[in-house]
Amino acid sequence: MKIVFNRMLVGCLLCLPVAAMAADDPITADAVQNNLNFVWTLIAGFLVFLMQAGFAMVETGLTRAKNAANIMMKNMMDFCIGSLAFWAIGFGLMFGTTNGYFGTSDFFFSGATGDDAPWNFAFWMFQVVFCATAATIISGAVAERTKFSAYLIYSVFVSALIYPIFGSWAWGSLYHGSGWLEGLGFIDFAGSTVVHSVGGWLALAGAIVVGPRLGKYTKDGKPRPIPGHNIPLAALGVFLLWFGWYGFNPGSTTTGDTSIAAIAVTTTLAAAAGSVSAMLFTWMKFGKSDVGMTLNGALAGLVGITAGCANVSPLSAVIIGIVAGVLVVLSVQFFDRIKVDDPVGAVSAHGVCGAWGTLAAGIFDMGGFSWSVVGVQLIGIIACFIWAFGTGLILFKCIDLTIGMRVTKEEEMNGLDFAEHGANSYPDFNIVSVASTDYPGSTGGQKAASGAVNPKDSTIHV
Repeated sequence: MKIVFNRMLVGCLLCLPVAAMAADDPITADAVQNNLNFVWTLIAGFLVFLMQAGFAMVETGLTRAKNAANIMMKNMMDFCIGSLAFWAIGFGLMFGTTNGYFGTSDFFFSGATGDDAPWNFAFWMFQVVFCATAATIISGAVAERTKFSAYLIYSVFVSALIYPIFGSWAWGSLYHGSGWLEGLGFIDFAGSTVVHSVGGWLALAGAIVVGPRLGKYTKDGKPRPIPGHNIPLAALGVFLLWFGWYGFNPGSTTTGDTSIAAIAVTTTLAAAAGSVSAMLFTWMKFGKSDVGMTLNGALAGLVGITAGCANVSPLSAVIIGIVAGVLVVLSVQFFDRIKVDDPVGAVSAHGVCGAWGTLAAGIFDMGGFSWSVVGVQLIGIIACFIWAFGTGLILFKCIDLTIGMRVTKEEEMNGLDFAEHGANSYPDFNIVSVASTDYPGSTGGQKAASGAVNPKDSTIHV
């Protein structure tokens, strides 16, 4: 009797899903594809979120130990505060019903209602991580001397106003808006300009306003290397960023279909070519391959391919990456010479190489070369620089004139971990300062960093 009863119970339980399925509408190919689009878009968004960790690792590794906790706080807070600002204001300005220049609806995500609500949530999740990427790029360029309070303020304005308004010009039609740049035929599939150049030119404005770090330049104006304290950590950050880029570029399809494979290939080839070309170029120029520049070469290739990842061939992706790898080295040295102190090369990797990638998307377009397409790309590049750099200068100058952008000399020398947070990232080590001028590189120079740790006394030099 017990066995019979158990069999009947199991049979009834097995019948429940069948009965429920029978009552529902039949599963169609369109329904399966729709569900796949949701899954792919959200997974891609989660990968892009991981890039926050990558940026934090790169910036921490290429700067000094006494500022590590401050950098972690900045990369944490620019996402948290930026997400709230983007939800309240930024998303509406970027994707709301447009007046021709910015959105005027969907603030506080009020448009996520009705039958389309589930997709609206997925779309918002994918877009907020892009916004966070643009905001966090600035952090590296102003590292080691910027007030934490100033950083929080400009993160709000970047996420709520500056990034979304330019984004509406290029991507507004993805939701309820329409942008004047995309109306011209502007090509920026995943954001070489919309995300990376916006962040890069804002970083340039911030670095100019806050000024160089103490000791960065000699009395005669020559740049002095300030090596990062942890190159392995910076390398880990680059690997995390590269991995996250597979959400950034292929994920921008927001569709789970076969097109993502080709985009993943062009993304990979450009990053690899950028890293190799930066390595070889520094090897020929300095006599040794520079680790920091090689890492930045990979990022330069990734930024460079982001605009055209869906409309260029694999061979073109390699060429784009090669040029980006050389360009990032030359750009870092250029900004050093004009006394713009960018500890991690953010302006060069994201601003300059983002502009190159946007131009390259027109030059190497698989649809065929057209001067009109290249012209539109140039218009987008120039518009981005004027908007992001111009508004950035105004924003940072206003902050500087009110609460001040920069910490005091004593706070900078002691480190922002202690001055801003009362923290010590390496409590079991003795933190001292060391100067090194024996290597011609300036961003993550390996020879300067090779003597940074003395194993006999457990000392971290910063």
